[in-house]
Amino acid sequence: MILVKRVYDPADAGDGARFLVDRLWPRGMRKEELPLDDWLKELAPSDELRTWFGHDPQKWDEFCRRYHSELDAKQAAVRQLLSAARRGNVTLLFSAHDVEHNNAIALREYLREARSGRKQQVRSHAHAHRAH
Repeated sequence: MILVKRVYDPADAGDGARFLVDRLWPRGMRKEELPLDDWLKELAPSDELRTWFGHDPQKWDEFCRRYHSELDAKQAAVRQLLSAARRGNVTLLFSAHDVEHNNAIALREYLREARSGRKQQVRSHAHAHRAH
């Protein structure tokens, strides 16, 4: 299961592997305070996209489309998350105030599509590696 949680919420055993998916370290949070398996800042939206979006719910659908396009070019990191999700729960950590319109929610949707086969990029890329 792929879960999404704010970095400021307490960790619990059901979280499984915990990955911070923001480009910037969360404000007010010391590194030793955040239980974390990895910080995958390369999976965060580009600075340009993040600035354009500005957490405006009116831009959500277009943000997701653009962000998913950026993720198509980051398949090694995407595969790392998918691999972790095959082994157990994965929690994507974010620091935004909006719990419905943030990059972790959009990333979870991307990963769900990849796992279901609706996202061909990951599958075809992995298949190409097996074929050689």
